[in-house]
Amino acid sequence: MSPTNRTVVVTGIGATTPLGGDAASTWEGLIAGKSGVKPLEQEWAAEQAVRIAAPVAVEPTEVIPRPQARKLDRSAQFALIATQEAWKDAGFTGKAGEDGSVDPDRLGAVIASGIGGVTTLLDQYDVLKEKGVRRVSPHTVPMLMPNSPSANVGLLVGARAGVHTPVSACASGAEAIGYAIEMIRTGRADVVVAGGTEAAIHPLPIAAFGNMMAMSKNNENPQGASRPYDVDRDGFVLGEGAGVLVLESAEHAAKRGARVYAEAVGQGISADSHDIVQPEPEGRGISHALQNLLDNTHLDPAEIVHVNAHATSTPAGDIAELKALRKVFGDDADHFAVSATKSMTGHLLGGAGGVESVATVLALYHRVAPPTINVENIDAEAEANADIVRGEARKLPVEGRIAALNDSFGFGGHNVVLAFRTI
Repeated sequence: MSPTNRTVVVTGIGATTPLGGDAASTWEGLIAGKSGVKPLEQEWAAEQAVRIAAPVAVEPTEVIPRPQARKLDRSAQFALIATQEAWKDAGFTGKAGEDGSVDPDRLGAVIASGIGGVTTLLDQYDVLKEKGVRRVSPHTVPMLMPNSPSANVGLLVGARAGVHTPVSACASGAEAIGYAIEMIRTGRADVVVAGGTEAAIHPLPIAAFGNMMAMSKNNENPQGASRPYDVDRDGFVLGEGAGVLVLESAEHAAKRGARVYAEAVGQGISADSHDIVQPEPEGRGISHALQNLLDNTHLDPAEIVHVNAHATSTPAGDIAELKALRKVFGDDADHFAVSATKSMTGHLLGGAGGVESVATVLALYHRVAPPTINVENIDAEAEANADIVRGEARKLPVEGRIAALNDSFGFGGHNVVLAFRTI
């Protein structure tokens, strides 16, 4: 088999999210329809129009030693926690080369972040203003770099085939996984750790998103605030955390006897070129990404039974995505069980594609689609264009090979669609 036709599989998963400190508890929360949204308790929140968010369920300092945590931005802390879990889950016991299971020169890392070390940048600027030059941390630059999570993950696992950091706003995590698939498919690497992370629950991002009218102001009902496809949706809820996959060539995984969750079929990418923040209303850019996926993979539309939708709970974005699915797949879209997991986790920005890829892979592995919660009065356009999984999780077909899509879109018009399939 030539390098350009290599099959890529998922052999490890890891996460830290508003629903749990690992992938298993996150999945449990998703299937149960649990919300991770809470009132913000920090003093600065009292002055904000938006006073809710979805923080991680387990603080990183409960997992990472405090001396190490002090040298890492929160986004890098999340990335390391998710990677440690995914690496172990894939069956690796130490750095590449230590146990002979993977050659470090054939190992890559691609961890994305939409904003990077924004909390470090803003906090250290406050230190500079309030306490002076000498009090600024010497670790500030390595902490605030957008590539800090990826670099630290590369150091953790010993990756030498390449360490990369896609930055495409809320499509970043998905783009990282797509990039990793191509690294393996084209022969650059045998194993790649890939995903996304974000830590932006801070007064400035919340004020900025709030003033854009992009975030829900349903402060009185935090757990019901993220409501994709509901007629009363009024914006997204900011979440934080990370999701990471270990991707591997099927041949490499088979040689070491690795457990395989799913095949990573490939990606479709496009750009709207419409507006810096608004999606193209008819979903044309998204349609191009979906068609690009079909044109560049061997994915059969008849195999698709599930879509983990981008669906952030914004009036325009939720519908544009469904229109695109209908335009590209036609009547086949009637058979897609569409889940909007941001209704439970909030929107993790650059971490969303990572966490939602974990959810998509687990949906295939367990053959269950998570519910979309808080849809009390479904938007007529949503109901006309898609079969939304509401209320309770739904079983997926138990026989045969099935596939699922994970959609991620970002400010700037970035569109990324990932496809996974059962083995």
